[in-house]
Amino acid sequence: MSSSASGSAVTREGREVVGRDAELGVLTTLLDALPEHGGAIVIVGEAGIGKSALLSAVAARAEHRGVRVLGAAGVPSSSFPPFSCLHSLLSPVLDQARGLPDVQRNALLAAFGDGGGPAPEPFLIALATLNLVTEAAARQPVLIAADDVQWFDQPSQAVLSFLVRRIMDDPVVVIGAVRTGHSTPLLTAGVPELEVTGLDDARARGLLAANAADLSPADRDKVLRSAVGNPLALIELPAAIRARGDAPPNDDSAVVPLTDRLEEAFIGRYAELSQIGRDILLTAAVDFTDELVEILAAASALGGHSPTADDLAPAIAAALVRIDGPRLVFRHPLTRSGVLHAEDPGRRRAAHAALASVLGAEPYRRTWHRAQAIIGADDEVADELEAGHRAALHRGSALTAIEALERSAQLTGDPGVRVRRLLLAAEHAFGLGRADLVDRLVSAASREQLSDLEQAKAEWLREMFTDGTPGDAERVLHMCGMARRASAAGDPELALNLLLGAALRCWWADTGPKARAEVVRAADQVDVAADDPRLIAILGVAEPVLRGRTVVERLARADIGPSAGADPLRLLGMAGLAVGDLVRAVQILERAETALRVQGRLGLLPQLLGMLSAVRIELGYWDRVPLATDEGRRIAEETGQPVWNDGALVNDARAAGLRGDPEEALALADRFEHTTALAALDDLRACAQLARGYAFMSAGRLPEAYEALRSLFDPRGRYYDQRECFAGLSLLAEAAIATDRRDDAREVLAEMERVGAITASPLLHVHLRHARAVLADDADAEPLYRAALDADLAGWPWPKARIAFAYGTWLRRQRRLAESREALRAAHQAFELIGATSWAGQCRQMLRAAGERAALAGKSGPTGKDSLTPQELQIAELAAAGMSNREIGLRLFMSHRTVGSHLYRIFPKLGITSRSQLAGALDG
Repeated sequence: MSSSASGSAVTREGREVVGRDAELGVLTTLLDALPEHGGAIVIVGEAGIGKSALLSAVAARAEHRGVRVLGAAGVPSSSFPPFSCLHSLLSPVLDQARGLPDVQRNALLAAFGDGGGPAPEPFLIALATLNLVTEAAARQPVLIAADDVQWFDQPSQAVLSFLVRRIMDDPVVVIGAVRTGHSTPLLTAGVPELEVTGLDDARARGLLAANAADLSPADRDKVLRSAVGNPLALIELPAAIRARGDAPPNDDSAVVPLTDRLEEAFIGRYAELSQIGRDILLTAAVDFTDELVEILAAASALGGHSPTADDLAPAIAAALVRIDGPRLVFRHPLTRSGVLHAEDPGRRRAAHAALASVLGAEPYRRTWHRAQAIIGADDEVADELEAGHRAALHRGSALTAIEALERSAQLTGDPGVRVRRLLLAAEHAFGLGRADLVDRLVSAASREQLSDLEQAKAEWLREMFTDGTPGDAERVLHMCGMARRASAAGDPELALNLLLGAALRCWWADTGPKARAEVVRAADQVDVAADDPRLIAILGVAEPVLRGRTVVERLARADIGPSAGADPLRLLGMAGLAVGDLVRAVQILERAETALRVQGRLGLLPQLLGMLSAVRIELGYWDRVPLATDEGRRIAEETGQPVWNDGALVNDARAAGLRGDPEEALALADRFEHTTALAALDDLRACAQLARGYAFMSAGRLPEAYEALRSLFDPRGRYYDQRECFAGLSLLAEAAIATDRRDDAREVLAEMERVGAITASPLLHVHLRHARAVLADDADAEPLYRAALDADLAGWPWPKARIAFAYGTWLRRQRRLAESREALRAAHQAFELIGATSWAGQCRQMLRAAGERAALAGKSGPTGKDSLTPQELQIAELAAAGMSNREIGLRLFMSHRTVGSHLYRIFPKLGITSRSQLAGALDG
């Protein structure tokens, strides 16, 4: 559908919207909201039910109101270049792309096959589309009318899904039409659906009477029964009766799908065409374009004649097609599919070959059509397809590249080359997170004889999407063996990939010391530099205790400067989190986050934001946690990564427990344990138990707190994890003093001292110093408290505040009240800044008990800042830091106009009127 054609479409197909006042009203309501805000809806219905007619009617109304219509319609085809449907949608406004930021403009042009540079990230293409459309909408409200979205190329569907999630604050309406029974990302984007069903009996009879007054009552009844309210059937089946001189069958109408009967109605008229006319329509049916010159040239190659537009007159008279300027347009998608079904496979292959013969200037499309024209092996075309997959990657479509490589493999005669192409396709599928494609492609490759290296690659690809049995040591040992074979075969990259997968298995669930040691031994034998980020990550994740000292030393020397890439930084940050080098980890992960945002790599952000939240919780930067978890959840849902959505529960639970919301913390921890797949992972289960310990401590339920925290240190218990227990040590010590469990806690401390002698983990040693002081006899405590406070705690505000609180409490017990008040004031101020509400309250009570006379009020109720949503707070903080709306939009993957709309709502909540007041309002 194009904007110029929408009016004629209503005239031609207006009969199909008879009786659709309610549906038209729903769709028109979206237009009524313009230009204040946008919206989106998906029309869903069977073939011929009137989706296209409804869409055209709304487009005509939009144009009448001065709304700009950007339209495109999908067609069934196997030869779409990536982003071809997106190009059709955006072509009327592409001249405005010069106003986009350079990185977005280059990404969009690369997607359309124009311009050089590296392959663009898909989300940068989507963001460029968003900004291009919203810029156009700033001049004139926009309706995007996308018909038959199920037949859009996959990359275009993904961009459309991205768009509908983000246009609510812009004068943009998106209406998509999707055929029932088809899946598309648009249907999982949270967009309302308008289901279009058949007309009721009275309206169906009215439409039939308008189109079939010449039929007998008996024939009209047969049509009514066959059409079951489908408007297109009520229009087309009478024409088929007239053409054949008989009625549609009665006996098979219940078993033959209506779509097939409609295709037969179209096919009846197709069979009456001359050979030249059939050649033209068949060529048009196998082509995804509608360029008349190209279609006529290919039809000439197919039939050996010289067709002209005049040869289409019978097809136009039969209402099969129409000529719209330089385009040949099928009357309905069912006409196209009917033509394809009417011809045998040999004729369809011949039409593809004919198209390939006239596409010399478009090697990408020429190769696709050649591939469709072939039965059996053809190494020349297979080679062209493999070469063409790089063009698809350069345009930002890994999915199209996968399709090219898979078809290339099918046409390849040499088994070894076929395996290589299938595994290469599987690697691209892995990069997309498509477990279904990876499994299919690896399974196809495994039917051939695989070399050791190929077997290792297949194992790695499958491993990344196979949770297996938590704690499966045998699987880890098998992966180590495959890694050794890959390394021996000269592929250290693959070896490290396999070992990182094995190390992560050791991290998530205990595989035992033998498996962990084998991962480390195998990693040490790979021929890479000692400072390779992948190697550092493997060592830290597999053996956070035994190799913790080595990892901390290597992290201190690692390159984390501006030249470091996003992936190395992400791996180094993972290693820092694993061994407890948290101050360094937060610095590295924040740089990795920035790099991923600049590159438009949304897929990795949920995991990275989860790691950042875990680090910030332990350090005391709690104000950043809701922002990260909220955004991580939204992106995880959008990118189809439920594990990072569900996994965020433990971060939310820990944060709630520490902030002083014990009920919420306990509820979230229990909810996590009912998430079957995740609750089987030792690491996350220990984190959920930590959240319970935090919750009980903040609620003053100290016996329960001690029992919850004590279970973290029992190697035979359900909640033990050799690394996650570090964070519970000092709280265990404090709970022990209050519950007379000092001797038991000292045994735990002694065991953790032995661990501390092995690892240089900063997290563990911060907690060790704190616990030593708390559990010491009074005669020995003071130098231990001083040592804990004098240690380098820069970047550790939460542990530092708690040590000061514990020291102040001890001083009060020693009746050194003045010194006690000094330590407690410092702790109170820190707790308030951190947001540790319950600890701040306990600190105020202790200060009063120590004789504090000055008023020490807690935070005075909700502030304007508290009324902001996590996303609003994120935008406000970035704006306060001096970032422009465009810069914020690029960072958060939204249009700069949406950023402006958020700020418009933020200012009244904060009680300010200008951007310059933001910083003060947020600080206050």
